[in-house]
Amino acid sequence: MAQWLEVAIRSISFLTILFIITKIIGKRQIAQLSFFEYIAGITIGSIVAEASLARERSIMDALIAIGVWGIIPMLADYIAMKSKTARSVIEGHSTVFIKDGKVLEENLKKEKYTIDELLSLLRKKDIFSLSDVEYAVLEQDGNLNALLKKDKRPLTRSDLQMPSVNEKEPYTVIMDGHLLVDSLAKSGKTKEWLDQELEAAGVTIENVFIGQINSYGELYIDLFDDQLQAPAPQERPLLLANLKKLAADMEIFALATDCEKTKKMYERNAADIQRIIQQATPYLSN
Repeated sequence: MAQWLEVAIRSISFLTILFIITKIIGKRQIAQLSFFEYIAGITIGSIVAEASLARERSIMDALIAIGVWGIIPMLADYIAMKSKTARSVIEGHSTVFIKDGKVLEENLKKEKYTIDELLSLLRKKDIFSLSDVEYAVLEQDGNLNALLKKDKRPLTRSDLQMPSVNEKEPYTVIMDGHLLVDSLAKSGKTKEWLDQELEAAGVTIENVFIGQINSYGELYIDLFDDQLQAPAPQERPLLLANLKKLAADMEIFALATDCEKTKKMYERNAADIQRIIQQATPYLSN
C-alpha cells in the first residue's frame, strides 16, 4: 500500500473514532471541561497524531490507548455525579471574589488572580465599576458571575408593576429562499397565510434570506438584497391605535348626546376600552 494512502486511511479512521468519543462525552465548551476531560483530550490528540503518521505503530495499540483515555473522563463524570466529595476534587468549587461589596483579597490570592484580572472579568460582564457590585463568584469553569447592587440593576416589568409578557420561541419558516414546511406547520400558520404576508410586503419567497414567525404570530423577513428594507409588522400597533380611536369615539359620542342614559353607556364603554388598552399595551407595543 502506498505510504500516503495508508496515512490517509489511518487519519480518517482515527478522526472517526475521535468524533464518536466526542459525541459520547457531550457538547461541552473548552472552558467547561473538567480537569480529567482536559488532560484526556490533550492526550488522545497526541496519540492520534502519532498513530496517524507512525506507520510502525500498531493501529490496535492506538485504539486501546484511545479507548482507555476516552473512558477516563466518562468514569470521572460518573464518580462526580455519585459523590459530592469526588465532585469537588474532580470539578473544583466556586470561589467568592466579592461579598457585600467588598473584594476578598485572600480568595483572589488563593485562585492566583490579580485585581486587574478581576476587573477584566467584570468588564466582560459590562461592569466597569467595582462599587456597583454586591456579590461576585468565580465558577468552576473559570467564568465570573456578578450581582449588581439593588440601585444599579436595570428596571424590570415587575419593578414597574407591569404585567409579565410570556414569549414563545420564534419559528424559522423561510431560509435561503426556501420554505420550511415542518416549521411552518409547527407555528400554526398556513402556506396561504404566508403568501398573503409576503404579498403585502411586496416580496417573493425567493427574495427572502430568512423569515421567522414570532410569538405574536407576526412575520419578520430579511431579504437577500441588503439595500432593500422589508416593512416591519404593523398588526399590533395598528390594533392598539384602533382601540385608542374607539375609546376616543365613545367619549365624543358621550359629549354629543343629551340623553343621560345613553351618555352613561358611552362613558362606561369608554372606560372599559381604556382598561383593555392599559392591559394590552405591553403586548401590542413594538
